[in-house]
Amino acid sequence: MTFKPFRSLITAASISLILGNEAMSKPLPSETEVRQSYQAHAAATQLLRWYQFYENTEASFENQLDILQDDVTITSTTGTANGHDEYKDRVAQIPSSWKNSHNLTDFNPTIDEDGNIQINASIIYQNIGMAEDGATVAYNIAYTTKLTPSDELLPKFSEITLTLGDPADAGTFTNLYPKNRLLSLAHYWMTLVEDPQRNAEPFREILAADFNIDFGRGAITTFDGFAEWIAGPASSVSASRHELQNFSYKELGDNRYELTVDLDWTGILPNDAWMTAKTRHTWTVSDNPQERFARIEKINVEVLEPFSPVEN
Repeated sequence: MTFKPFRSLITAASISLILGNEAMSKPLPSETEVRQSYQAHAAATQLLRWYQFYENTEASFENQLDILQDDVTITSTTGTANGHDEYKDRVAQIPSSWKNSHNLTDFNPTIDEDGNIQINASIIYQNIGMAEDGATVAYNIAYTTKLTPSDELLPKFSEITLTLGDPADAGTFTNLYPKNRLLSLAHYWMTLVEDPQRNAEPFREILAADFNIDFGRGAITTFDGFAEWIAGPASSVSASRHELQNFSYKELGDNRYELTVDLDWTGILPNDAWMTAKTRHTWTVSDNPQERFARIEKINVEVLEPFSPVEN
């Protein structure tokens, strides 16, 4: 197969890839989907980071600005904010007593030849504080955003437009900060693993000081050992795609979590041969909301379907 860059819309397959939905029978992704997968994960990483600031009062505002271009335009029901300063003024008007929850239900990125990424996404937004009686309220909100390349692997938002939809079933308020925090970490990990540059250095930010990673061939406990894995097995393919399925997590206390996710892997070898596999990852994660990402303490990997060539 020969890859030719072009503007692509990653639709239904991306919904599962990003949201970690339950597994379903589906065909292989296209070559474009495989080769652009790291960009789709990067887009998901940034969108999920956007919500975290509003969901945790300990989250750093500097990290919120980190995902925005300096001249970003943000449009919502309260008007339009241009640039960091106007956005900061808008944020200052939000009551600190409010509780917010963002349930991402639909995610569709469009990746352009120039590296820009358009996102159409939908969430169910829950709030405690808007209603005078303290009741939980909920709305459907549509997001239309544009991410543009930055001086690092993660792109930054240049445009964000929120469109308020109909009220949703409020139900019981659900704190989704842990889920969005852990999913953004998982997608950033996939971004770095799939990045064609195969650079180990950015992983330092998301690995705990004492980590233990076991991909099934013995524990990796040093950064040098991890860098060897990135330069070796992780670089044995010219492109790869990890689709998240069956994502779940539990709280361990003291800002520590355990997450489990199944990964449908598709890889393209340098000789253009294709391979597939399915693994189950179990991570132990510690979270400092002041940092850009939570950190991985431990990874265990179980092979559900072995690495196998794709028959033509």
